[in-house]
Amino acid sequence: MAASAPWRFDAIGTTWEIATAEPLRDATRDAVCAVIDGFDRGWSRFRADSVVCALARGGGSVPAPPDAALMLDAFVTLDEATDGAVNPLVAASLDSLGYDAAYSLRDRGALAAPAAWRELVTWTDDTLALALPATIDVGALGKGRLVDLVLDVVRDAVDGDVVVDASGDLAVRGRAERVGLEHPFDPRRAIGVWEVKDAALCASATGRRSWPSASGGTLHHVIDARTGQPVRTYAATWAVAADAMTADAVATALFFDGGPRLAHEWGAEWVRMTTDGRVEWSPGCRADLFVGADRGARRTVPAPRPNSLER
Repeated sequence: MAASAPWRFDAIGTTWEIATAEPLRDATRDAVCAVIDGFDRGWSRFRADSVVCALARGGGSVPAPPDAALMLDAFVTLDEATDGAVNPLVAASLDSLGYDAAYSLRDRGALAAPAAWRELVTWTDDTLALALPATIDVGALGKGRLVDLVLDVVRDAVDGDVVVDASGDLAVRGRAERVGLEHPFDPRRAIGVWEVKDAALCASATGRRSWPSASGGTLHHVIDARTGQPVRTYAATWAVAADAMTADAVATALFFDGGPRLAHEWGAEWVRMTTDGRVEWSPGCRADLFVGADRGARRTVPAPRPNSLER
């Protein structure tokens, strides 16, 4: 990419990098920050002034934040594809394990999410409602959606190549990017390189957000909503799709048996690594997978850090 220096900044508790062929004007940077803050004010379960936190305190009905119908419709498909393992009312389960707004990491025991969440959460393009107080968590796909929104702002403002990279979720338009896939057990290594062009790549991993269990062992933030327990079969997932919300959703679904089928239906390619070190990938996957050092990637997709949207 011809090169103005990338714009790096912190938002929603994680690091962003936006690389463009020409420098971003101050007005464009302000517009990006406004989009991120608006999305966070709608959907973050970690800030008391958000829409989802207001609903958590009292239930009822509120004006729907932008993207409510788009994201919650996708959750219906994720729920069906994973036999209930992915659920937007999983926040109480995460809180119970210690991944709460205070980031206490104090394990209070597993708590399954309400299986009948579609009876409790209702939405239209204009309204979001909860039959009972509960916290909606869109982390299974929310950061990917936010990457798409930021990409739209940047592409409207500049010509040429664009990369929007939100620490594990990135979208590329224009020149192809060779992206390293960080090994979930050793951040100094990559398990492969994936060339991404006019598409998005999203990653999810269990290792960087982990803490001790009260009963021994280790907990992490990727949980099965049916049990409230962390997943144990897969350590990391990567997905490439036309947009980042789809890639993010597929990366979440890949921790469960229904993930590959959903990826096929949504036209996504994928790679995942099991906790015993085996690597699996989709038919026709164009990632260059290998053992050993990173061979020529221009950037590496890290295991995501804690942020105010992701679970």
